Amino acid sequence: MTTTARADRIDARLLSALARSPRLSAIALAERAGISRNTVQARLDKWDQGGVLLPFDRRIEPSFLGFPMRAFVRARVKQRLLAQVSAALAGIPEVVEVLGLSGGADLLIQVVARDADDLYRVAGQILDVPGVRHTNTSLVMRQLVDHRLNQLLDVADP
Repeated sequence: MTTTARADRIDARLLSALARSPRLSAIALAERAGISRNTVQARLDKWDQGGVLLPFDRRIEPSFLGFPMRAFVRARVKQRLLAQVSAALAGIPEVVEVLGLSGGADLLIQVVARDADDLYRVAGQILDVPGVRHTNTSLVMRQLVDHRLNQLLDVADP
């Protein structure tokens, strides 16, 4: 979800404290950020309602659940069927993220799998979705830079 709201200096302080210690209570956050607990709670509620904070499952390592293999599937789709393609992809449990792209591919689909045979099966399911015209799969060999946003707290202009 994309939000149009912008972070201010208080948001940045709170988010920085949360990023360092995600399990902090509202009282502990207030102490670390130097603001009242009520302000902290109001900000947390606002972020929840505004879609600022991502769901907890973004923090779960897929290999812990038995899916150590990760790949990206680039797909070309029939544009008029994009909504149906997206809905069908959401129905495949191993599809963990789908992004709409400009350029050479229409979709970037992140998938997880148990092993190479399982990845082959998942890639086949994606190709079988009505409206998917062509796919190209790339296996993630190693993650070189972890997903990160903390550095933006330091350079953002709230």
